[in-house]
Amino acid sequence: MPFDHDRYVEEVLEPARLPGGALPDDPRVRYRVDETMSAAEVTETVRRVRQSWRLARGQLKFKRLVNRLEADDQGRYREIFSAAGRGDLGPLHTALAETAGHAARRRADAGERLRAAAGRLRLVLPDVVERIAEDTGLGTEETLLLCAELEIEPREPGRLPEAVPYAGYGEVRAALDTLGERHLARFVFSDACREMRVLGGFAMPDGRPLDQDALEGVRARWATEPRGALTTRAETVLTALAAATDPAELARHDLVARVRERAREHADDATLVRHAVSHLGLALDEARGLVFAVRHESRYGGPPGDTAARLKELIDGGDVVGAVALARTLGGAALSGEVGDLVAEAQTRLDTAVRLRNEAVREGTDPDRAWLMLQDALRSVPDLPEAGQLQARLAPHPAGPVTAEVREKDVLVGWEPSASKVGEIGYEVRRNGVPLAVVAGSPFLDEKPAVNVVLRYEVVARRGEGAAVPSRAGPLVLRPEPADVRVTAGDGVVSGGWTPPPEASRVVVSRDGTPVEATPTGFLDAGVVNGVEHTYVVAAVYPAPEGEAVTPGVRRAVTPRGRPETVRAFDLDPDPAEPGAFLVRCAPPATGALEIVALPGEPPWPVGTTVPVADVRAAGRTVPSSPHRDGLTVRPEGVSAVLLAVTVSGDLATVGGHREHVNLPPVTGLTAERRGEEVHVGFVWPPEVSEAVVRWNGRERILSSALYHGRGGVRLTVPETEDLTVEVAPALFLGGGHVFGQASAVRLPARTPVRYDLARQGPPWRRHLLLTLTCARPVRLARLSLVLRRGRLQPMSAGDGVVLAEWNDLAVPATLEIPAPGVAGPYWLRCFADPEAELVDPPVRRLRVG
Repeated sequence: MPFDHDRYVEEVLEPARLPGGALPDDPRVRYRVDETMSAAEVTETVRRVRQSWRLARGQLKFKRLVNRLEADDQGRYREIFSAAGRGDLGPLHTALAETAGHAARRRADAGERLRAAAGRLRLVLPDVVERIAEDTGLGTEETLLLCAELEIEPREPGRLPEAVPYAGYGEVRAALDTLGERHLARFVFSDACREMRVLGGFAMPDGRPLDQDALEGVRARWATEPRGALTTRAETVLTALAAATDPAELARHDLVARVRERAREHADDATLVRHAVSHLGLALDEARGLVFAVRHESRYGGPPGDTAARLKELIDGGDVVGAVALARTLGGAALSGEVGDLVAEAQTRLDTAVRLRNEAVREGTDPDRAWLMLQDALRSVPDLPEAGQLQARLAPHPAGPVTAEVREKDVLVGWEPSASKVGEIGYEVRRNGVPLAVVAGSPFLDEKPAVNVVLRYEVVARRGEGAAVPSRAGPLVLRPEPADVRVTAGDGVVSGGWTPPPEASRVVVSRDGTPVEATPTGFLDAGVVNGVEHTYVVAAVYPAPEGEAVTPGVRRAVTPRGRPETVRAFDLDPDPAEPGAFLVRCAPPATGALEIVALPGEPPWPVGTTVPVADVRAAGRTVPSSPHRDGLTVRPEGVSAVLLAVTVSGDLATVGGHREHVNLPPVTGLTAERRGEEVHVGFVWPPEVSEAVVRWNGRERILSSALYHGRGGVRLTVPETEDLTVEVAPALFLGGGHVFGQASAVRLPARTPVRYDLARQGPPWRRHLLLTLTCARPVRLARLSLVLRRGRLQPMSAGDGVVLAEWNDLAVPATLEIPAPGVAGPYWLRCFADPEAELVDPPVRRLRVG
């Protein structure tokens, strides 16, 4: 669209020049450019706009505005349009995007301030609207449209009665209170007092006037009442209405006074409106207007005391400029006492804030000092015009030196923080002029940089809307190495593979500095010797202006070795020395080291196949193991799997035999008890196990769960004189044979029973007892006691009677003679030995006497 100077002046310069106007921040408005234009179109349109400024400067009314536009043009927009002149529209598009965000934030800020100023009344002063438009840079017209959108009405507050129209108003109020009437109008019109109006004069909804005729009707109504205190009070009210110059104005003053009184009680707007509607009988819109007028009546002088309260309210609420504006509307007589003190305070604060703002504008070397001065100014006068915008546009000190480090597929950008210590500092990171992100601090990771392209990074320190001079790093170029590089050594051969970068032209390989022929995705090098380490470098080659650029490459060191020997079969038995471990027995391989790998199923390779060891370990899990004199101790860690024997040498592995290992839980609570020649074995049958094997002294028996529980355990016939070791292990029939789990064991030492007999011998005058001890094989008793107990109860321990004789460390077999006891019967004789010995008593007739 051709540029039109007259239209530009009418739509841009003229609105910005008027009071409440602001410089348009949007380049679409200020420069008439947009995202659809080419670089040449942007350059030509900007040239025409600048020419239009120079033409407008000839008119005095536009001179200051044009000076501001040109100063801004040399500052914020110089780099943007210089880049456009070079054909780079990236900075301009970024500025357009940022401006859209700024406009939205200004509009949101203006809306928030309007809502706060209007409150629940949804009413706001016109000069407040003008101030908000000026502060936010939104413009008066757009701010008024925003008011309409938010259903906020800019309105001047109505004038309210200032002087009391009747000197005896206090007596009238007291009389109304006695009569129980809410206000004068209700005294006259009773229940008809609804939807009344007081702004601009008192009016009933039906248009009835409050005149002498209305008063005569009230007198007639009270004349019918008997004389008393109430009629006396009624006459007081009627006399006041009759004596007033304008009875309607007295009724209006009465209604306004009651709202003023509630306002002085610090009631909020909603409470005041509710009081005016439900209690006083005003129309809702009239009640809102009345409350609004009461809140702002000091604008017109107001009743005594209200001006000071309003000034204090404005100052405490941060509206110092509004307080000074209110003071300028007051007459000289009103500027005394408390009002004068408040006005002086507001003026002093405003003067100080204006001085700080002006000094900040003149500060040209230290943006932090200017920012702090504006901060102090806004702390004293929060509504100081232009201060917030000036502070928001103050750029911080630039970021420190920037570094950019190329990594595998990204770039790590770092920088020293800005020297600015005030305000909230953010950092905008750009790549080749295009913004990437705004972050709180260093570092920033660029995860998707362009490959094989010259990259230049900039870091811009930002504070609010202000941006510092960019700090730069570069140039640099990202050229990724080949990915997933795999180099595998075999028997006299080394192979390799990789994933080439899409942007690379080819991949080159070298061994110890010697080039190796390669395909785009791999190589096979047969010119190596087993046992010698070789270093391979796999590098990517990229096209470059000077020809080709080769990356440093990925280095891999490997040592080719001979083919590992196959372990075709192995035995797997529980390790009795370590619960949960198993012993692998096989002939050790001549080359390579044996490993056991747990697989979830049958191995995918035939026995004898040599594959990369990484493939084997990827297919399963290497079982922890340790060397053993009989082979290898492995620990499957309680899992069921196929155990594969693998011989590993370097990067190669030869697949051997395999066995299926089932994790069988061991039995618990194993006990064994001798009962003569029979041993009773019991244990807790493990869950999910169908069979168990019982081994003892070279013999074994496999039994089922049903058989075990049906017979109440296991009974074994073992001579007492034989040492006994019982092992019980879970069993599973698998693959044509039984597989056994970890065994639990219990040991019973051999027992040799000692039999004894008692006989009485000798003549009656010299009787003695003959104690004969026999056993199957010689033993020694640590202690033997012969006990006598009178009565008919048999002694059960050595403490149940009198010890007749006692022997220590007695060798058996033996024959012992002791004197017969000289006591009358009945009594018992019985022998007791140490707990480890087993004594077998003779028949009872040999133990009982009498």
